[in-house]
Amino acid sequence: MVVKSQIKFIKNLQQKKYRNQNGLFVVEGVKTIQTLLDAGFSVQKIYVTQTDIIDAPSTKPVLITDASLKKMSSLVTPNKALGVFYIPKMERIEFSDWVVALDDVRDPGNLGTIIRLCDWFGIRHLVCSLHTVDCYNPKVLQATMGSISRVNVVYTDLYSFLKEVKTPVFGTFMQGASVYQVSLPPSGVLVLGNEAKGISDGLQALISEKISIPQFGEKTAESLNVATATAIFLGEIRRGYSETIIQK
Repeated sequence: MVVKSQIKFIKNLQQKKYRNQNGLFVVEGVKTIQTLLDAGFSVQKIYVTQTDIIDAPSTKPVLITDASLKKMSSLVTPNKALGVFYIPKMERIEFSDWVVALDDVRDPGNLGTIIRLCDWFGIRHLVCSLHTVDCYNPKVLQATMGSISRVNVVYTDLYSFLKEVKTPVFGTFMQGASVYQVSLPPSGVLVLGNEAKGISDGLQALISEKISIPQFGEKTAESLNVATATAIFLGEIRRGYSETIIQK
């Protein structure tokens, strides 16, 4: 059984200020909760509408009604389980491989998809500007499909970060060298900009090379979604990596 104060507390965690104040975030869905548990995330509480659907040795799930879960949930159709986890400490960024950096990406679905893409392409570190949407936003977490457990997401002042970077910094633009023709190094930083404005003027001076995805269709077509563009850029980065491995 849950009381009104618990429901209110969990609903408040859907807002960034309460997540930051309490160091907690909410995850919904059996699969994603289990993924975080298996990855070693520290859990405060798990609520379930059925027994034995979550393997949680460190805590006993609380059995609740469907009605109670619906009151807690941010979803139109809640998915049997809800977990409250502690926000993990950010890890130190390593530059032996590629790092992705986001300049004020605001859409939760875009960030969630980019985190999932980093996971798919083996990118361990994702650096976000301070105005990029919170990675523990419920909509972001849903879009990551559990990949948040395998990607180190760091929020920092992006200008200061890029100013100190020793590896090449590649910025993504509408106009730039074709990513299909550029020789991409074994490591570097890939910067992607805001959905509407692209990479901010202040950061452009810190870009080593501007790269783009050439347009082959009608010139009237809109620019690519930032998550779609990320998939193409990372695919090209890893294609060069794979070819190097094969040659060795």
